[in-house]
Order: sequence, then C-alpha cells, then structure tokens
Amino acid sequence: MSETKTLATVWLDGCSGCHMSLLDMDERLIELSSQFSLVYSPLVDQKIFPDHVDVTLVEGAVASDDDLRKIRKIREHTRVLVSLGDCALTGNVSAMRNQCGPGPVLLRVYSDGQKAPSMGVPALLDRVQPVHEVVPVDVFVPGCPPSADTIYRVLAELLAGRVPTLEGVAHFG
Repeated sequence: MSETKTLATVWLDGCSGCHMSLLDMDERLIELSSQFSLVYSPLVDQKIFPDHVDVTLVEGAVASDDDLRKIRKIREHTRVLVSLGDCALTGNVSAMRNQCGPGPVLLRVYSDGQKAPSMGVPALLDRVQPVHEVVPVDVFVPGCPPSADTIYRVLAELLAGRVPTLEGVAHFG
C-alpha cells in the first residue's frame, strides 16, 4: 500500500466548470480517495492553504490581486502544480477584458450609476494571466472543462507517482 498523498483544488477566476467535472468522476472519485487526503478546496471548509501539498489542481486565470497572492503561496507550498482547464492555461474568457483593461469593464458593469464595491472585493489586475505566466506549472490539462475521464486519468497517474500523458486525450475547448 502506497502512502496517502495530499491533494488541494483551487478556484481562481473562472466558472467552476473544472470542479464540476471533478465531481462528475462520481464513484471513481471515491475509488481514488483512498490514495489522497483532500486538504484544501472550495469543496471543503479548510480556509488556510497547508504548508505542504503533494498535488494542487488550479482552475481559473489570475485576474485579481487576491488571485496573484493565492497562486504564489500555492506554488510555494505545492510539489506538483496542475493547471486545470483552458482558463488556467490561456486566461480564456476572463482574459477577454485584456483588450480594454479593468476600468472600462467596471464602468460597463456599473453603468447604472452605482459605484463599484471596494470593501471585500479584490482589486482587478491590469491584465488577466494564465497561471504559468505567474508561477511555474508542472502539468497542463486543457479543456473547457476537461472531461471527468481526463481528470481521472491525470489524478490516477499523479497519485501513482507518474507524469500523465494527455496526447490524443485532452484538447482545448
């Protein structure tokens, strides 16, 4: 029996579709759960990222100062960092605002004259970035979202101590 690994999942600026695909693994998630301890995730109540995590799945792009702070801390405390989904790999929909910057976006959203909230809302970065432009990434898993089968394959391989190969299996979009 191999040792139990620690797993974290993180949701930056994205739609949570990758986490929904993770949950779509259904009974396969239960099968794999004997090999890992979920130590941090939007799916659990843990609020502080642990000091050491074996594998972290990151969904979403880096779009705010909060995302930037989180991903730097996560990278510092993670052995294998996985960019999960097109937002994490390319910025995807979140990065569409790069054409005009955060100011015009906020003006459009709050065009009814209301002031944009400032308390408790992280400041937007001037440019949305994919995760690998901010910190080193070990594994890239494309898809919008990646299928449950793809995520299962990635987790099974990583938990077995192997680097997953996704050629011909995963694709963008």
